[in-house]
Amino acid sequence: MPRIELPPTAGLPAHWRDFLPPWRGDLAVQMARWLDGDQALLTASGTAALCIALDALRMLAPARRSVVLPAYTCPLVAEAVLRAGLEPRLCDTRAGHFDFDPAALAACCDGDTLAVLSTHLAGRVADTALAAQHARACGAFLIEDCAQALGAQVQDGAGTWRSVGHAGDLAVFSFSVGKGLTLYEGGLLLCRDDTLHAALVAAERRLCRARPLLELRRTLELIGYTALYRPRTLPWVYGAPLRRALARGDVVAAVGDAPRREIPLHRVGRLRRSAGLQALPRYRAHLDAAAARAARWRADLAPLSGLDVLDDAARTRGIWMFLLLVLPDQATRDAALAPLWRAGLGVTRLFAHALPDYPQLQSRLPAMALPNARDFAARTLCIGNSAWLQTAQRARIRAALRSALGSA
Repeated sequence: MPRIELPPTAGLPAHWRDFLPPWRGDLAVQMARWLDGDQALLTASGTAALCIALDALRMLAPARRSVVLPAYTCPLVAEAVLRAGLEPRLCDTRAGHFDFDPAALAACCDGDTLAVLSTHLAGRVADTALAAQHARACGAFLIEDCAQALGAQVQDGAGTWRSVGHAGDLAVFSFSVGKGLTLYEGGLLLCRDDTLHAALVAAERRLCRARPLLELRRTLELIGYTALYRPRTLPWVYGAPLRRALARGDVVAAVGDAPRREIPLHRVGRLRRSAGLQALPRYRAHLDAAAARAARWRADLAPLSGLDVLDDAARTRGIWMFLLLVLPDQATRDAALAPLWRAGLGVTRLFAHALPDYPQLQSRLPAMALPNARDFAARTLCIGNSAWLQTAQRARIRAALRSALGSA
């Protein structure tokens, strides 16, 4: 086992002073302001936020039953749609990317579509204008999945930068471990429309309740994160489970994205809300430092022919918790991962599969051809953008990539 372990994402380290009283509970209000919004609702997780959103939309448009989502995304998104009693309608991605293929999206949207879920993935901003166009054309809602984009921004026609989450009817954010600002588990719903906000509040009251024992567990987990999120302790809490999963050939467990049918729906306690509020003023500087490190990474990797680092689209400014790399083919990706995944360098895969290829979802999702999503899943890997990554470790990662690309 390595003496140190680098995390796969550059999460914001928590401080012990974040837990000190007085405990303030207005995290949702402050996050709404930070995200340039009006109304926000704090939830138990990003997945819980999506469950609440879908329940509210189902009540507003009961005749519609399908939700369009990209075929390459977190499997918990599909679980949330299924939990709401709705039909996940999988849309292929465009070649070499995670975002919707325009022709496939047009074919997926019809009079049965309740919502289109546009996902900002790996800190990069999706084409919400395309998603909004097709959602509006069929009378559906547009949900922005911003779980991996807390702090990402878009530029409007007047040149003003503002947070993602305003192109659709509502947006989902996540405070899970590895997403940047963390409550260990937590989420946020953001919307501007008063009627929709009232529906979200009503859905939250229907679905959620106080669960003191679960909240105590989450609080202890956040305290554990505060104590153990550092290179010398991560080998035990992250590295050892990763290497055990790889030893038994369980890629889904190694990536850590196994679908879970049980999605806890409860209310976040005051102590964790206050800890998040105390951490919030440090988050923008954390993002700026990560962006500077990512710029150096992109310059280092630019000479490697055949390697594509997903970057910001025009008029967008994403976040850089990690870098998502696309290699020429699966064999090259696997050759690059082989010496790196177990090495404690924060190199991993984002998701194990396209959605229909998870064993837990195969019997519950339609079997269909999704060539671009499957190809993207097979050719990508992630490099964690940790501030703890040293020059020698960067060189080791770069050498493994160069070797794999040279063999290809």
